[in-house]
Amino acid sequence: MSFLDLARSRFSVRKYQPRAVEQDTIMKVLEAARLAPSACNFQPWHFIVIRNNLTKQKLKRAYDRQWFLEAPVIIAVCVDRKKSWKRSDKKEYGEVDAAIAMDHLILAATEMGLGTCWIGAFNDKEARTALNLPDNIDPVVLTPLGYPDEPSHEKKRAAINDIVCWEHYGSNAE
Repeated sequence: MSFLDLARSRFSVRKYQPRAVEQDTIMKVLEAARLAPSACNFQPWHFIVIRNNLTKQKLKRAYDRQWFLEAPVIIAVCVDRKKSWKRSDKKEYGEVDAAIAMDHLILAATEMGLGTCWIGAFNDKEARTALNLPDNIDPVVLTPLGYPDEPSHEKKRAAINDIVCWEHYGSNAE
């Protein structure tokens, strides 16, 4: 499958089969995330794999959606602020790095027939508590991971000409 076909086939899955995800498959998805680029190669990410129902129930306080909890696996992508690269204007790149790793993870999962759903709208404080995170580790994004139990559907995306400028903002001429 070409990369563009892979990117086109990925969609947010909100219904999962009860079937377990094999350990070696989880490791392949995590390996794809590990290989993601990061600012100055600092690799400030941590991945927390949740399969235990007790931990999922704790995480429910951070994101209370039944479909989320029914996925066989949940992965939390976190960033270590002590390790993340900071630009000269003090902008931290840890969240950018974590997002790139997450993108690698969800695309690898798609290639292996798994579904994911990028979750950013969770309660940070409750996620920190559920995951037992120290102060310097921030949860950035969560995703369920499992075999989809719903058909793929077409994505709604802006037209390329509506989002691309040439040479400077506001210029539509190639």
